[in-house]
Parts: sequence; structure tokens; C-alpha cells
Amino acid sequence: MFEGLGRFIHRGRKPLLIFTLLFAVLSGVYGVGVFGDMKPGGFEDPKSESRHAAALAEKAFPQRAPDAVVVYRNDDLTVDDPAFQKAVTSKVNSLPRSVVTGSAHFWMTKMPEQVSRDRHATYVAMNLHGSDDNIKEESYKAIKDKLDLPGFKTLRGGPVPTGHQAGEEIGEDLGAAEGFSFPVLFLFLVIVFGGLAAASLPLLVGGLSILGSMAVLRVIAQFTDVSVFAMSLVTVLGLAVAIDYGLLIVSRYREELERGRTGADALSRTVATAGRTVVVSGITVAVALFGMTFFPFAFLKSMAYGGVAAVVLSVFFSIIALPAALAVMGPKVNALSLRRKKSAAQAPAAQAQGEGAWYKLAHGLMRRPVAVTVVTLGVLVALAAPFLRIDFGANDARQLPNTAEGRQVHNMLEKDFDGDGVKSIDSLLTLAGDAKSKEQGAALQAYADKLGKVPGAKGAQITGAEGTTARVSVKFDGVAVSSPARDLVNDLREVTPPPGAKAYFGGETAVFDDTLDALAETLPMMLLYIAVATYILLFLAFGSVLLPLKAIAMNLLSLSATFGILVWIFQDGHLADLIGFDPTGSIEPNMPIMLFALIFGLSMDYEVFLVSRIREQYDLLGEPTAAVATGLQSIGKLIASAALLMCVPLAAMATSGVLTMTLFGVGMVIAILLDVFVVRILLVPAVMKLMGRASWWAPGPLQRLYSKYGIKEGEGLDAPDSSERVPVPS
Repeated sequence: MFEGLGRFIHRGRKPLLIFTLLFAVLSGVYGVGVFGDMKPGGFEDPKSESRHAAALAEKAFPQRAPDAVVVYRNDDLTVDDPAFQKAVTSKVNSLPRSVVTGSAHFWMTKMPEQVSRDRHATYVAMNLHGSDDNIKEESYKAIKDKLDLPGFKTLRGGPVPTGHQAGEEIGEDLGAAEGFSFPVLFLFLVIVFGGLAAASLPLLVGGLSILGSMAVLRVIAQFTDVSVFAMSLVTVLGLAVAIDYGLLIVSRYREELERGRTGADALSRTVATAGRTVVVSGITVAVALFGMTFFPFAFLKSMAYGGVAAVVLSVFFSIIALPAALAVMGPKVNALSLRRKKSAAQAPAAQAQGEGAWYKLAHGLMRRPVAVTVVTLGVLVALAAPFLRIDFGANDARQLPNTAEGRQVHNMLEKDFDGDGVKSIDSLLTLAGDAKSKEQGAALQAYADKLGKVPGAKGAQITGAEGTTARVSVKFDGVAVSSPARDLVNDLREVTPPPGAKAYFGGETAVFDDTLDALAETLPMMLLYIAVATYILLFLAFGSVLLPLKAIAMNLLSLSATFGILVWIFQDGHLADLIGFDPTGSIEPNMPIMLFALIFGLSMDYEVFLVSRIREQYDLLGEPTAAVATGLQSIGKLIASAALLMCVPLAAMATSGVLTMTLFGVGMVIAILLDVFVVRILLVPAVMKLMGRASWWAPGPLQRLYSKYGIKEGEGLDAPDSSERVPVPS
């Protein structure tokens, strides 16, 4: 199949390139509009109890927990001066009620917590129109420029403004990361390929992938919510994966040219080997990313949409557009070379004698496979140990840099104000009768008294009653997203509501608790899906029963080690000054899920690259040890180069001022380097030496299944000559 595809591409190379150019133009024109169709937020379960409570509160009365906190400070006046009061209250009263559905200022609440210790600053808590984060952000954008007060320092903070500022910061950081990544990647590709012409081709695939993914996301956004954060994944993953695949295709094509093949023969051989590897690898990565759609959160679903689109399009352009460009260029792919040409026989001779560095490394590892395996596994387990004490926490203003308004509000409230006057856990109740009736009022008060006596609660009071809906707010001390606060929410849920009433708990703590519950409920299904789908794909690729199990086990070990390092860095705060972030003592729970899907898929990417070459050599040589050594010799440099190239845009993202993006970038860089240089290059040769011929074993029925349906390397090609027994890297 792949050989035929290669010959078809060679025949239709010019029309295919014209189609590619047309696609790039159309997708670019249409896809640029995706930014206007994307939504903020997406971190909550839309079907959760806390979301239902928010909808009830929005309909009946303003929510108690503020959506925005606006700080007003005047160094000359204090809150006791009538001029200070008049300026702030007039500003608040001027805001449209259709947007600001409720507000609470000091002169209304008389709460001392709303005044700074020096009495020169106060904050106004505001509730915005909307039952979800997307609508609330639109409300905020409608009034954010109307909040400034002449003569006062005005700072906008709270959940909605902080989320909006984070989105803007990420957009700026991504633009800077792209501006840095493209020239650096091109420079590195020139070093890897030794020529300008070949170096430009993987970047071409990356650009096409990003443009196409933007268009796909805009189409999806017409039918469902797509998070603005999806573009960060599209940009980084589209570029990184496309470069990996482009590197593999171009390197293999140059090998075929060195062996004397030209025209359709060289291209068909490239597509039948490297093209097949790209397809298997891409499907494996896409399958892992698709697992995020199992979760109810728009954020994770959006990451899946963007990630799958970027990977699928990278595969498509790598096996269609890139080979078409190679067919047109032919030997000119080596044009503009910066290296001195070698004799055709020089490198193969050295490799055939086992003098290649990767060949020697593989044999060195396989001479002591038990020791290498034990030591490597020991290191990975030790690195994974901190993962056992991971502590989850929701994103807050601390994810922003100190220059952001939301972070300044957070810092000011902690430093200059006493306590939190609006923090509470809210019970929203639907009642059997009028909430303001004497009977319902007595029942509500009795219910509030019981809530206030729950261990950990600091009292409860009725804070809203309208129609058949009521709200009881419970005060408590401590961090809203801490484990004690979550325990308090669950204890409060055990309290029996008034007869005929139904209670729904809301507020920041309840939202966070519902988020963790939804993640825990869905995670096993996602893991099972990824494991089964990956096993089937790898069996169809390699015809082995044991190799897929080995790959999955090594991936889980590599992932655990990565998460352990991330806990040590971001939760414990090690290297905070070096990397440039303020540790929060916890990790946002969506991030490990996203990182798991990405890292698992990309780890399989390199597994397929390596084992495909080993399988090819095993089919040629028939001896497992030699197959591992020659396979690593032929692909080791390319895998190492691909990993380092992929780390460039990820490292650029790690410089973001937003903590979640920093964690993402650092986590991905650690995972890739750990997986390639420890697991694939050190551990895989040692383990495959221990497995021997069992690596390729399958029982008779499965062998027949593989023979009939397997995705075979170079199927239908003529038998290779002896010069191909030890392929020469570019």
C-alpha cells in the first residue's frame, strides 16, 4: 500500500503541490478567524452540582462569591473621606445592571475586611451576568475599560479578570515563542542536515499543519465550545511533531539517494518505510490525545481537538506534500550544502565494520543488560517517588506574573487587607414553597444552624431568598481549594435539607471538589482506552505480543518519573528562582491529564521510530542482537536530533509568564529528554537483549492475523541488497 502511494505521489507531484499551496492559502484565510470563535475557561464540569448551583444563583439573585474584585486606592484620601466614598459609589452605580448583576462595597456591607489597614484602599466585589465562564468573560470585557476612576489607582482582579489576563498573556507569550522557535529550529535543522534546502522542508510541514489546524478548530467551534488554550497546543505540537516526521522522511529519502535509487524508486522506498512509520506513529499519538475527550471539561476536549488536528495534518502533509516536494527536488534536496561531500562508500564501510558510535553504544549496553536495566529502572523509580505526594489545587492569580493586575490584586489583598469578606461555601436550595414564607423561613434557619455546627464551619446564614430558591452561606477559615475545605464541602452535603427541598452546593471549593471527582471518575476509562488502543496499534505495526506490553510499561514508568520531577519542582518550589515562578504548593489537576495524553503519545512516537528500524533490520538479518545494534545505529542520531528539535518550541513556551504554561513547557521538555535519552536509547536495547527472539513472538492465530492485517514495513518492495543491511544515517 505505502509503496503504491509513493509511486502515485511521484506521478502527481506537481498537482499535489498546487493543491498544498491552495490549501495553505484557504486554511490561512479562514483559520485566522478562529480566535474570535474561541471561548475562555472550560475548567468546570457543565453537569456538576456546583454548576447547577451557579445557574440557580444566577437566575434568582447575584452570586455571593464575586466574579471580579476591583481595588481602588487613593494615597491622599481614606475611605472615611466623603470624596472617596462618592467617587467609588458613583462609579459602581454607573455600571450597567445588565452586565454587573450585583456589587458589594464597604459603604454597603460595613465589613472591615473590605478596607486596607492604612484605610487608603478598598475593594468592590462584583457579580457579572452569565451562568458560565464564557458568558461572564464577555460581560467583563464590556465594562473593564469603564472601571477606571480618575485620581485613583484601579486594579482589576478576581476569577474572571484573572482568567482574561491569563489568556492575553498566553497569546503574547505564544507569539514570542513562535518568533523565537522558527529561526532557531531552522538553524538546528541546517546543522542536522548540513544543507539549507533539506532544512526548510520540515518547517514547511509544520507551517501547513498549524494553518490547517486553525481552520479545523474554527469549524469545530461552530458546533461546540473550544477553549482559547487549544491554540497553544496547536502551535507547539503542530510544529514539533511535523518537524519529527519531516526529519524522518527527508533523512530516509536522502539515504535512498545515497544508495543509488532515484525517481519513483527512491520515493516509493521512502514512503514504504519512513512513511509507514509516520502513519503508525501519528495514529498512536492521535489515539492518546483523543482520550482527553472522555472528560467533561471543555478545556481538555479542546486540547484533544487541537492536538488530534495538528497530528493528523502533520501526518498527512508528511506523507503527501513532503514526498511531492522531494519528488520535484530529487537530488537537489542536497542543494546549498554546507558540508564537504564524502565518498559514497566511505561511511557504509565504517558502519558495516561496527564502528558507528550508536552501534558501539548498543553493544555496550547489551553486554550487561541486567545491570543496565536494574540501574535505569532504579533511577526512574527514584525520580517518580515525589509523585506519590502530589497535591492538587485550582488556578488562581498566582499563575500570573507580578506585573499583571490580577496578581497585584491578589498580592494586595493578602498583604494589606485582613481576612476574606466574601469567601464562603454556598448551599443553593430549591424549596417546596415560597422561600419568604414563615414556614420555609423557619426551616431554612434550622438548616443554616445545622450547617454552621458542622466541624470546620465558622457559622452559616441565609444570604438569599427569592421565590422557591434560597441560599445559605457557610463561612470557614483556610484556603478555598485545600483538602480541609473539600472535606468540609462533603460533610455539609451530608446534612439533610429542609423537607421537600433539594440542596446544591456551589462556590470555589465546591467547584474544585466536583472537578476532582469528575477527573477521578473518568481517568480509569481513559487509561484503559489508551492502553488497549495502543496495544492493538503496536501489534499491527510489529506483529509482536510482548513489545507492545514493554512499550506501555516503559511509558508509564517514564511518565511517573516526569510527574515526580514536576512535583519536586513546581509543588515543592525547587528551582523556582532559576525557572522564574512563584510556587503555589499544588498543581492544577487538568495539567497532569493533558501531559499524560501528550507524553504518552509522543513517547510512543519515538518507540515506533526506533522499533520500526529494529524490525526492518531483524527482517534483513534474522538475529535480534544485531538488529538492535544496527537499528539504533541507523536511527539513533535522528531520534536524538528530533527530540532536541522538539524541545525548542517547548522550551520557548516554558518562558511564559503564566505558571500553567511554564509547567507545561518544562514538563514536556523533561519528559521528552527523559524518554529518548534514558528509556529509548539506554533501556530499550538492554530489555530487548534480555527478551531476545521473544521480542517478535506471537502465537499462530495472531501471526496469521498480523500477516493479513498488519501494517508492514516496506510491504511489496523488492529484496534489499547487502548494502542496506546497516543503513547509514544522514
